[in-house]
Amino acid sequence: MRSALLAATVSFLFGIGSATAQTYSWDLANEYGESTIMGQADKVFIEAVEQASGGDIKITGHYGGSIGYKSVDQFDAVGDGALDIADTNATSLSGIQPLFLLSSLPFIAATNADAKLLWEVARPYYDAVYAEHNQVLLWATPWPPSGIWAKKPVTKKEDMSDLRIRGWDASGVKTLSNAGSTAVQISWADTVPQLAAGSINSVLTSADGGVSSKFWEFLDHFTAVNYSLSLNMVHMNKDLFDSLTPEQQKIIRDAAAKAEAAAWADLENRVSQNFKDMEANKVTIVTDVPAEFLDFLKGAGQDVYNEWLAQVGPDGQKILDEYAAKKAK
Repeated sequence: MRSALLAATVSFLFGIGSATAQTYSWDLANEYGESTIMGQADKVFIEAVEQASGGDIKITGHYGGSIGYKSVDQFDAVGDGALDIADTNATSLSGIQPLFLLSSLPFIAATNADAKLLWEVARPYYDAVYAEHNQVLLWATPWPPSGIWAKKPVTKKEDMSDLRIRGWDASGVKTLSNAGSTAVQISWADTVPQLAAGSINSVLTSADGGVSSKFWEFLDHFTAVNYSLSLNMVHMNKDLFDSLTPEQQKIIRDAAAKAEAAAWADLENRVSQNFKDMEANKVTIVTDVPAEFLDFLKGAGQDVYNEWLAQVGPDGQKILDEYAAKKAK
């Protein structure tokens, strides 16, 4: 009788322990493909979280916009709690806060090191914007340098007038329009359908983006003008983050740091591999771009800087000044 009572008591206590053990199942949305540099960084994060949490936190990645959100929608969805986590093209959020255009200002960062420095300088300002909208910024992934995918080389200003070109944000559209093209802002999810329909005949994006979507089915030239190394940012609902224990929050932060480090470290390799994939699919890569054409494009983008500074205010100039000072060291 006593042994039966003891067994019942032990069973009851273990039952309480099982009922109170907290496990999580979250979704991470990404408009871009799993094979892109940001998709791969997401996977590093997801695996690190699951391993460090002992399986208590499971995150499912949804790539290629499969969960139904475009980048421009993901910001509000995360803030409202409709999405747990999202990997978002930051510059698509310029309508929410013009600060997000920073990483795609024309030719602001000429190298991977410059792009990383710009991100580090601006991160506190980004953090504040996300916090104001009930979100936690986890990390940023760089796009490889962007160029012009087209049906021919684009190496002189006269070539621009033939382009009906997709830009990913207002900065790109303004610069390309000033340079003489017919430029439109189109989300990534809509880019291939627009190419297939013939509505556009060129795209401003990275080699990585073009490879992930097999642009060679439509466009057989890539002119590496190195327009910018824009950022995707991964952000999480703040209420959800705040509900975690300090130990769990550390797991999330540590996994985010791993994902970010992996992405930046992989940047050079990605460009090299992208070019190999493009050449294997008969894409002509134009890297010898005349300096006078690059100067022309930079001039076409000058209005973008002026407008951005007017919209962002003193913080914008602080960021640019600190970035320039640290670059000069």
